Amino acid sequence: MCGRFTLASDSDAMNQMFFEFTIPMNLSPRYNISPTQDVAVIAELSETRQVEFFHWGLIPSWAKDPKIGNRMINARSETLSEKPSFRNAYKRRRCLILADGYYEWKQVPGDRLKQPVYIRLKSQKPFALAGLWEIWQVEGMDKPLRSCTIITCPPNALLEEIHHRMPVILPKDAYAEWLSPEAKSSDALQRLLIPYSDEEIEAYPVSRFVNHPTNDSPECIAPSEVTQSLN
Repeated sequence: MCGRFTLASDSDAMNQMFFEFTIPMNLSPRYNISPTQDVAVIAELSETRQVEFFHWGLIPSWAKDPKIGNRMINARSETLSEKPSFRNAYKRRRCLILADGYYEWKQVPGDRLKQPVYIRLKSQKPFALAGLWEIWQVEGMDKPLRSCTIITCPPNALLEEIHHRMPVILPKDAYAEWLSPEAKSSDALQRLLIPYSDEEIEAYPVSRFVNHPTNDSPECIAPSEVTQSLN
């Protein structure tokens, strides 16, 4: 799964990577983005194609209680067209969730606490995670709540020793197809939901400082003195 991630790249790096979209100049660096927080998302909401902020934890339109989103921070790529919570969004409400790294926790022999690991591109550039989004509104709400979930797939060779899932990192040439609100065949979409190349990813242990969601500083991604091999 993907339960924490970062988006701390400066505006120049963001604009270079997502030049076809409008990126806010005042994005604050975030080193420990957690479920139920608002996350930077690109979705086909208007012709401006700008970054919006959605609640992380997808809340289906039919939900009675928005707390259901707490259990829907991730969606398995293999079952998107089958699950009632995701299948409508999978057809027409796909999005990009902006990030530049994410965390997983690896079991270390002889240690009851798992070791946090930070995973990013070797280039250290920002990237886009495949996501789905929904609109939820009930009587009395001033405006609808937009929420999202991160799609996961099996890990690549580098990450399989750390966790049995990884978020889908989309290559740049897949953005337009993924964002299109037009319905597509499941086969066409599934071709995009594959593990990212292990040759372009790096992973290293970080301190358990990141375990606390309130900690949000560069210390979260600082390499730990832990020397255990990650593979």
